[in-house]
Amino acid sequence: MRKFKQQIDLHLMILPGLLLILYFGYVPIFGNVLAFMNYKPLLGLAGSKWVGFQNFVYVYSLPNSVQVIWNTVYIAVMKIVLGLVVPIIITLLMNEAANRTFKRGLQTIIYMPHFMSWVILGGIFLNLLSLQGPLNAIITALGAEPVFFLGNKSVFPFTIVFTDVWKEAGFSTIVYMAALTSIDPTLYESAAMDGANRLRMTWHITLPGMLPIIVLLGTLSLGNVLNAGFEQIFTLYSPQVYQTGDILDTFTYRLGILQAQYGPATAVGLFKSAISCIMISFSYYLAAKFANYRIF
Repeated sequence: MRKFKQQIDLHLMILPGLLLILYFGYVPIFGNVLAFMNYKPLLGLAGSKWVGFQNFVYVYSLPNSVQVIWNTVYIAVMKIVLGLVVPIIITLLMNEAANRTFKRGLQTIIYMPHFMSWVILGGIFLNLLSLQGPLNAIITALGAEPVFFLGNKSVFPFTIVFTDVWKEAGFSTIVYMAALTSIDPTLYESAAMDGANRLRMTWHITLPGMLPIIVLLGTLSLGNVLNAGFEQIFTLYSPQVYQTGDILDTFTYRLGILQAQYGPATAVGLFKSAISCIMISFSYYLAAKFANYRIF
């Protein structure tokens, strides 16, 4: 209580944010009761009939439900892996840049896409990756067949992953660049005196110095194994690629918003939330065990 009183001004500063989180993050949790009801908007919660687990049985008996779960995990895992590997490579390359101004300018340029919404980027990519777009014009000029990036079900998942990595990789490098500042510069000087080249220094000094933050971010990212990116896929996908591009979030959107099946849609959302909660808890356990990271 003494510490709380000393920091009362700081607590008052975060109070508006906490109220917003409470209202938009926790109050809607009570709506999960719809997963166990045959909800009718005209009847409301009090008048709608309880059906137990029938909505879950109905959803997972749909012919494409298993494929949707697989698509979600497949896309999310690829994003997690490349979202870790690509920023590390970019960070190592930028760390070798001798010109400080060039390094700062390049870092600013590559993390700018992070601040652009997928509504804006979706329109850009729809034009850039279309059959008549600039990218296919280059491919055709090189003598190859044009690629339908957003309409070919085999290509679409990779298009989603690579465009997401392009958007977020630059921002992730900020974390890794910060980790590099904790490495003792004298280690590089000693290695240089022993005749080590830049590749040896990177392998034996830079990467080990970054390893704790890599382990931490890698373990924490396990909580996103069912988050494949609703906004991105919603702006880029079409019925042509539902087989490989439809994920739990877009599936829920169509069930709940377009088809007004509120009970089944809530059941899908509750299933995703339950699995995500388990994975997040497991990821924090791993982060505490291997990276000594704790919230409390």
